[in-house]
Formats: sequence, structure tokens, C-alpha cells
Amino acid sequence: MARFTRAELQTFHGALVDDLVDQRVRLLFVGINPGLWTAAVGAHFARRGNRFWPALHVAGITPRLVDASDGMQPDDTEMVLGLGIGITNIVPTASARADELTLDELRAGAIALEASVRRLRPTVVAVLGLTAYRQAFARPKAVAGRQDELLGDAELWVLPNPSGLNAHDTVDSLATAYRAAFDAANA
Repeated sequence: MARFTRAELQTFHGALVDDLVDQRVRLLFVGINPGLWTAAVGAHFARRGNRFWPALHVAGITPRLVDASDGMQPDDTEMVLGLGIGITNIVPTASARADELTLDELRAGAIALEASVRRLRPTVVAVLGLTAYRQAFARPKAVAGRQDELLGDAELWVLPNPSGLNAHDTVDSLATAYRAAFDAANA
């Protein structure tokens, strides 16, 4: 398992993390921005304690639990992409916490995300984080779940963020939410 000191992780502040996506994407999960651990290992939702991969597995979306803490294994990458799942972020640069992002960064990220969605053409886009969605898309009264509007031509969902800092959601509640978006993308 990779180990980094706090100082080593800080060197990844501002680093870009490539999207995990290809032409098969039907469900595009959108994080707020990569964490420092994610940037260090080059894999989305990689920090131990992040509940994204456990939630996908509990939901029955992935046939096995992905451990991205040391980076994505090629067979896990192919499994995820083969399921029609892609991953990107509103803001592509890494920080220790999402609350370090400025409103301008979030709004610029929303514009860039819409352009990516128009290019990639997923069936469903699932933004993971209600507060970030409200800020990035200037929708202060948005509620979680399927939205009444589209993003590009994609059905838009706003779902809970899987970070361990989001204490009021469990792996099971995340799994239920993520499964609903997955089912919508594959209907």
C-alpha cells in the first residue's frame, strides 16, 4: 500500500487527474474535485475511507470491490469502463478539501463539465455533492435526486458525496442512490 507523508501529499496540490472515461460511458459520475491522495496515485476516489467504490459494490453495480488506494489496476479500469461508467470532476485540480475551492473555480468547472457532457454524450450525469452542485450551477434551492433539467442532453442527478467527511450518508444509502442513477442510465 502506498504511504505518503503530509508534506509529500501537499506536493500534489493543484495537480490534474485524468478523467476515467471512454466512448462507452452511459453514467458519468462527477466528483467535486480530486483529493491529494487521488492525485498522488492517479485514481479517482482513492483515499481509504472514501465510500464510492464500496457503495458501487454494495449496490451490485461492480461485481467486485475496487481498491483504488494504490491506483487503478488495469482489470478494474476495464471493468468500470465496460460497465459504461465514467468519472470526472467539476474542478479538475487536486486540493486537500473541497471547501478550498472558490466559487469562480466551481462555476468555471460547471461550464467545462457541460462541454464535456456534450462531447461524451452519457445518458446520465450524477454530480456527487449537493452543496457543490448548488454553487457550481447557481441552483441554491436544488434538492438531491433526479433534476428537472438536463445537462447537455443527459439526465441530471445530484447525489450524495462519498467522502468520509460526509458523515450523514452510509455506504448503504450511497449504494441506493448510485444504483438508481445506474439503473436510469441503463433503462
